[in-house]
Order: sequence, then structure tokens, then C-alpha cells
Amino acid sequence: MAVVTFTPHLERHLSGSPDEVRGNTVREALDQVFAKNPSLRGYVLDDQGALRQHVVVFVDGEMVEDRKRLSDPIEATSELFVMQALSGG
Repeated sequence: MAVVTFTPHLERHLSGSPDEVRGNTVREALDQVFAKNPSLRGYVLDDQGALRQHVVVFVDGEMVEDRKRLSDPIEATSELFVMQALSGG
């Protein structure tokens, strides 16, 4: 199964990490994580279901290309890493 991990800032919204998921696309993988951790969805996706501006997802070390539909393919052995840029002063 593919593994989804998050930066520590986002991990605090998870019931456990990393998550092992099944699916053929980034969307399918993330939807499984959000089903178990609904509060995380709003930090990662906007109200249209696209990645938020300051969120990046990597699949096997490569940044996803489809930020709107999240249709980038994944394999059963893929590693997804979700990170959110932080700012402040």
C-alpha cells in the first residue's frame, strides 16, 4: 500500500501517521486520509477541492503536476509527502 506522510505542522491533525492507503491517484489516496481525519482536509484543500496555494504534495520525490484534480498516478509502493509552507514573524 502507498504511504502518506505529512510535515509535523499538519501531523497534529492526524489520528496517526504515516497512513497506508490504496488507490490509483493522489486524490484517492488523500480522500482516504481525510475520511479518517476530516479536520485535516481544510488545511490541505481549498473549497474547490484543489491543493491550497501554499501546500505541496510529492509522489516518490516528484512534485505533483495536477494541483486541481490531483489526478497524478500513484503505485502501491508510492510514498506521498504533503507539506505546507509556514510564515510568520
